[in-house]
Amino acid sequence: MTTYTPPRIAAPDAHAANAALARQGVLTKPAGSLGQLEALACRFAGWQGRERPGALKPAITVFAADHGVTVEGVSAFPASVTGQMVQNFVAGGAAICVLARQIDARLEIIDCGVASDMSALPVTHARIAAGSGNLRREAAMSTEQASTALAIGRDAARRAIADGATLLIAGEMGIGNTTPSAALICRLTGHTPATIVGRGTGVDDAGLALKTRVIADALLRIADRELDGIALLAEIGGFEIGAMAGYYLEAAAQGVPVLIDGFISSAAALSAAAIVPASRDWMLASHVSQETGHRLALEALELQPLVDLGLRLGEGSGAAICVPLLQLAIAVHDGMATFAEAGVSGKTE
Repeated sequence: MTTYTPPRIAAPDAHAANAALARQGVLTKPAGSLGQLEALACRFAGWQGRERPGALKPAITVFAADHGVTVEGVSAFPASVTGQMVQNFVAGGAAICVLARQIDARLEIIDCGVASDMSALPVTHARIAAGSGNLRREAAMSTEQASTALAIGRDAARRAIADGATLLIAGEMGIGNTTPSAALICRLTGHTPATIVGRGTGVDDAGLALKTRVIADALLRIADRELDGIALLAEIGGFEIGAMAGYYLEAAAQGVPVLIDGFISSAAALSAAAIVPASRDWMLASHVSQETGHRLALEALELQPLVDLGLRLGEGSGAAICVPLLQLAIAVHDGMATFAEAGVSGKTE
């Protein structure tokens, strides 16, 4: 039997973050004039435990799985697209592959539970089952399967960090996965399906209404039950969502920040926070998705997105796009001269 023990997570280094803030105050610029870039540099100082954090080495892990709830008609694409897209990842043709190359990120693809046979592909094979259960009518996973999913993410984070990564990004591929994500966000934030459920891959108005009913039914099925974070993942989550949550938890446990992507990623982040609340301290939101409810999920996580570019692809793409911005924030913090170094007069009191 697979068991998953939630990790102990320490707080970021407040002394280093405060030292970085003090440095920002003596750089050759008006205080606060670089806005969020200043705050980002200070956050990375706290995460890296030094006043002047080093350049980031990003790692992207894409977790793939299928979802039994697709039989309810919640997606505009057939479930077979999950496996086809994994093949596209392997061939380097997906958006996240291009972005990973551009930001020089380590990229790993993991089969957590794709229904199609992936055995011949050069991916990490960690298949739990051929897709999850239909969460409208039954638990998406057993408790053991949920623990296995969390452990898959834990092990992936360990591999990335052992390879030198200092920033982790989780991506996903799974037709139908905005349905379990919306269900998790509703349950974990208290918002109704009407305020959270979106069109996912592009369902029409009838499809949106159906998807909303499916999620409402899933939530009703467990409404009178007290469920911890792992049990909730088992009931209305998915293999790749559980793996992403485990990935976030292990990154935090090892003192490595995570850059949250879109709607599915935020559901995994909320799940991680439900398991170990301190994991929130190691999360940074990259962007706000067009998917309905994403902003509300980020608000529940108390995260402010860096950009709003109208994205809704997933795969980790929105997070990858923000990596250069983070690199620049760190570089400016490290490379700028202080007033004393430059011989520039400071602010007159």
